[in-house]
Amino acid sequence: MTTGIVVTRKPSFSKDLAERLAGLGVATVHEAMGRSGLMRPYLRPIYAGARIAGPAVTILAQPGDNWMLHVAVEQCSPGDVVVLACTTENNDGMFGDLLATSMKARGVAGLIIDAGCRDTDTLQGMGFPVWSKAIHARGTVKATLGSVNVPIICAGTLVHPGDAIVADDDGVVVVPNRAVERAVSLGEERVRLEEAKRARLAAGELGLDIYNMRPKLEAMGLRYVESLDEVDPA
Repeated sequence: MTTGIVVTRKPSFSKDLAERLAGLGVATVHEAMGRSGLMRPYLRPIYAGARIAGPAVTILAQPGDNWMLHVAVEQCSPGDVVVLACTTENNDGMFGDLLATSMKARGVAGLIIDAGCRDTDTLQGMGFPVWSKAIHARGTVKATLGSVNVPIICAGTLVHPGDAIVADDDGVVVVPNRAVERAVSLGEERVRLEEAKRARLAAGELGLDIYNMRPKLEAMGLRYVESLDEVDPA
């Protein structure tokens, strides 16, 4: 990947779609999109209860160097989600309350960082959500160029600028920009179906019957016996 590049244009999508994605949540969006786009589970929110969605501003950074975070702030618009990946594995505390203050002033919804974060108590007090790989006090330098708004691999998942990022207590999922409307439509339909199934389960109906599992289980050889004495040990 070539470094030293800032791309000043990226795709986006409406605030309404972002709010609907956030309302659906990571698990529903992931399932609705064919179980795709999920980042690795080591990315955890620094405090519970945060729920965001928005277009990605991507950063490729050097390990232990947060220079490109400062560069990226200028490219942020209200509702964006900043997503940072490093050129190699890193746990240093690359982000803290000063950068959060700058991002909040630009209306950034939150940060996904495949590296370390610090000042977590202050960030929680500010209401600035971060999903990070580590909490680490080690500081960083500003010495080597990376890039902004280029394709990156963050926590094992490809992210293009403008892709939808959905993040909550369950983790982080990425939806390609071209598929945002479809993800919302499929996710909302999934919620409607789950509400109907939830009502049936609450009424005592079994998942075995709701999902018509019995024929397949029988075909796979599942047997019901009153005791193990009926089972041939061979």
